[in-house]
Amino acid sequence: MTARPVPWPGEPVDEDLPPAPAPHGPGDEAALRDRLAEAVDASDAPDVVFAVSRHGRRTLHSGGTAPPPAVAREDLRYEIGSASKTLTGLLLALLIRRGVLTGAEPAAACLDPGRPAGPHPVTLAHLVTHTAGLPALPADFVPRALPAWRTNPYARYPADRVTGTFLRHGPRHRPGTRWHYSNYGVSVLGHALAAATRTPWEDLLTGQVLRPLGLSGTALRAEDEKTDATGHRKDGRTPVPAFDAGGFAAAGAVRSTPHDLLTFLEAHLDPARSPAAGALRAVRVPVLRRGLGHRHVHTVAWFRHPTDGGPMYFHSGATLGQQAFLGFRPDTGTALAAVCTRRFRARDPFIATAYALLAGE
Repeated sequence: MTARPVPWPGEPVDEDLPPAPAPHGPGDEAALRDRLAEAVDASDAPDVVFAVSRHGRRTLHSGGTAPPPAVAREDLRYEIGSASKTLTGLLLALLIRRGVLTGAEPAAACLDPGRPAGPHPVTLAHLVTHTAGLPALPADFVPRALPAWRTNPYARYPADRVTGTFLRHGPRHRPGTRWHYSNYGVSVLGHALAAATRTPWEDLLTGQVLRPLGLSGTALRAEDEKTDATGHRKDGRTPVPAFDAGGFAAAGAVRSTPHDLLTFLEAHLDPARSPAAGALRAVRVPVLRRGLGHRHVHTVAWFRHPTDGGPMYFHSGATLGQQAFLGFRPDTGTALAAVCTRRFRARDPFIATAYALLAGE
């Protein structure tokens, strides 16, 4: 793995600049609707929504194997799981752009002021880029979660447990030397940001990200069974309880409507129109390359893959009963948000279908 310092603040390179809007005729719109209908059918889940924005013009298609709910599927709030990390990454970028933080702060010092940093501390930048040397989950997570493994395992691992474990046990590898995807690390980041700003996580994310971007249909917990989508097990029939992220809120607690998700993605496509313009540009800048030939590229918040016309940015997520895919392509001015209410299973078509649709494959 090769990593370079996180560029705060960052500016997009030329290939990331959005192109001039291109007109779309009735034929293009009809073709897109056909592709979205095919994607919904292929996903084979009780509730599915594929939502696309092209140069600000939105097209949504919903369906599913279950009877239509009382509230239209495109108006329900869905659990987006690990795609929540894109909001956490943007929040960190915002705090750095505003001079509240630098990204180089040792996370342990944020959580426990006065603690010596040591020679190789885990910094906030390490946590957001999955280079902190932490495992995917704490070592004792499974034993504690096992009694609720099929219902809400994360709820059995609260915030004080996450931070306490981090402060007691060091990373497995020297920070900054290896990339390893870690729900644990991003969760620690959330608690460190809350501690550093002396603001509860929900208030911090709401005040700095959700409210300024106009994401009124986005929250960190289920609030109403009529408007919160119900997840299902792999069989697509058995409902599961609403996801409780426990102490892992920064890594996967967000639930949102398809329209809110498009609003979030559209802000990344056209940062100049947003009060968070600098941070939105910063989270598109590559900060880490890994793998054979350094072919895997990451930004602070997104996976970044090449296409014929330029880079595409994406992140997927899953809970015990739902899945989500978020992505955008500056070269085509396209954003895609896809959600479904069936737990991921072997050879599940949902994520692959969403990825191919955005990539134009």
